Amino acid sequence: MSVRSEITRRGFLKTTGRFTAGAAVFPQIVRASVLGKGGARAPNDRIVVGCIGVGGMGCGDMGNMLESPDAHVVAVCDVKPEARNMARDQVAAKYETKDCKVYEHFLDLVARDDIDAVLVASPDHWHVLHALAAVRSGKDVYVEKPLGMSIEEVQVLRDAVHRHGRIFQFGTQQRSSQEFRHACELVRNKRIGKLVHIDVGVHAGAAERTGLKRYDPQPVPDGFDYDLWLGPAPVAPYIKQRVSNPYWFHIGDYSLGYVGGWGIHHIDIAQWGHGVEDTGPIEVEGSALFPSDDAICDNPLSWDVNYLYADGVTMHFTGSGPNFDGVRHGITFKGTDGWVWVNRGAIEAEPKSLLKETFGPNEIHLPYSNHHQQNFLDAVRTRTQPVAHIDTASRSDIVCQLAWIAFKLQRKLRWDPVREQFANDDHANTMLKRAMRAPWRL
Repeated sequence: MSVRSEITRRGFLKTTGRFTAGAAVFPQIVRASVLGKGGARAPNDRIVVGCIGVGGMGCGDMGNMLESPDAHVVAVCDVKPEARNMARDQVAAKYETKDCKVYEHFLDLVARDDIDAVLVASPDHWHVLHALAAVRSGKDVYVEKPLGMSIEEVQVLRDAVHRHGRIFQFGTQQRSSQEFRHACELVRNKRIGKLVHIDVGVHAGAAERTGLKRYDPQPVPDGFDYDLWLGPAPVAPYIKQRVSNPYWFHIGDYSLGYVGGWGIHHIDIAQWGHGVEDTGPIEVEGSALFPSDDAICDNPLSWDVNYLYADGVTMHFTGSGPNFDGVRHGITFKGTDGWVWVNRGAIEAEPKSLLKETFGPNEIHLPYSNHHQQNFLDAVRTRTQPVAHIDTASRSDIVCQLAWIAFKLQRKLRWDPVREQFANDDHANTMLKRAMRAPWRL
């Protein structure tokens, strides 16, 4: 039975619950095209890739796939006709063919049994549903950050990746940058002494917001399936800004905003350097400043969150904005014998000699990658873990989710990182889930 006959649009909606009896289970087949070895790949010896969500970020990721001799992009999908057609033309220009297929509905793409891997770079509220459809149809996935709109979504996707034996790479590409890896190795090998505190600072993107005081509904453009764009999000009148990047990024129905979208990059590095990739904090408390006069953008203008870990390390996570001017963007690890600060393309330390440190064969050497998409393709071919695999991705993403819940509730919360629940707090635990508009569900 083909994948397409097993997952129809109606069937997908019936079988997207947690893996209970009757849920679709796909054979874990590794195609011969994936297992080939050697240098340059023949066309039938490349990893066949389909792309869901081909806006700015999606086309950028796809472009990196196109440059790899190990990948062959054969399909693109987007609800916006101009986006999918531009992506198709980008593929055609690279390969000098017109073989790339264009899809409006993601289920038509994942139903193809010739596709090995799927790149997901859709709006945030679709990430998990798109990734789940791909994983459950036997595909490996590269998923742009952030991961989920709720902790439950993160957990369900993690379970699915393990159950179906799929390769997963998270779009936290800083793990493939030398300066971040070196900073984390300095901390992990105690070059700054015992780690005491971590500062994580990001910008909150306040200048990107619409500033709309009111809006009037507009007609939906021809050829655009607005209902499909909304998907699991609540019904809302169409206006151009609602579906345009970066505005949707600041709307709580579609994204956690810069808390998850930018925060995940630096929080992930903080987790990596701290060596807590398989766990998380035990306490979180925070506050945020929300807009009061924007008709559609309701995500935080700025935030201030504190965490405590079981080993006594504390972490301060801030998003700059009207109340947090002067916050240094990046990650600062502070130890008993020094500190290291790292950001994209920059690293500083005290003492400065730390920047020239090397590490012996018996010390900690973190996984090496210098190209995030290629690292994913290598993992698909070898069936090994990429540098940002599902377990580390889920733990980092949950730390951002905890910040969101903390400043929504505005009180100190105790978190159990083993059970992944709040301790003795039924109200907080209700926020681990987020409702989805029917018929969409996990």
